[in-house]
Amino acid sequence: MCPKKPSSAPTTAAPRSSGPGRPKDLGKRAAILDAAKALFIELGFNGVSMDEIAARASVSKLTVYSHFGDKETLFTEAIQAKCVEMMPDELFVTDNEAPLRGQLLGIGHAFFALISSDAAIATQRMMMTPDTDDRIRQMFWQAGPARTETALAEFLGARVSRGQLAIEDLALAARQFFCLIKGEVHTHMMCGLCAAPDQLDADVHIAASVDFFIRAYAPRRQAE
Repeated sequence: MCPKKPSSAPTTAAPRSSGPGRPKDLGKRAAILDAAKALFIELGFNGVSMDEIAARASVSKLTVYSHFGDKETLFTEAIQAKCVEMMPDELFVTDNEAPLRGQLLGIGHAFFALISSDAAIATQRMMMTPDTDDRIRQMFWQAGPARTETALAEFLGARVSRGQLAIEDLALAARQFFCLIKGEVHTHMMCGLCAAPDQLDADVHIAASVDFFIRAYAPRRQAE
């Protein structure tokens, strides 16, 4: 291999790129997400254009595309942002000092507040309309419900490893937990038969659901 010849001139640093890789304006990104969440709920996925989102967020359409690329990505991130806002990742981190029941109550309250919100009810109704195709429904499922189910399954797995629960199918148990928290009241809300329950009634319902779940998956004591 031939040795490299010494450079005859000092090397100068390349100019910093000002292209798509530069940091984005987080304020504009938040404004776009807020506008997207509101418009998708009001008009449905198919009824919203990127122009309308840009106008609602007071930014250019180019800025919207710069941050999110396309409407599908923006829809997915808007759903994720709402879920993270109301059910942050910290909820699912196993706390060695916290009782199992206390953490499940926290998850249950956050989940119930999410699904009983006006925004969530409107979005779920939108998913059920004939003009929402299966691709959009799948995007919604992966961005929202699938995320929370996976997070809870991992949380339950950590508690199983500590001997606090006996669960063979973590994914199934996570789905069962959320179904218990939804209860019949969520179906009534979806059908417009009732509003969200007051805090006292919600507390009673969530506590009963959590206690039922813990009893169902409590480790069985071996016969002496």
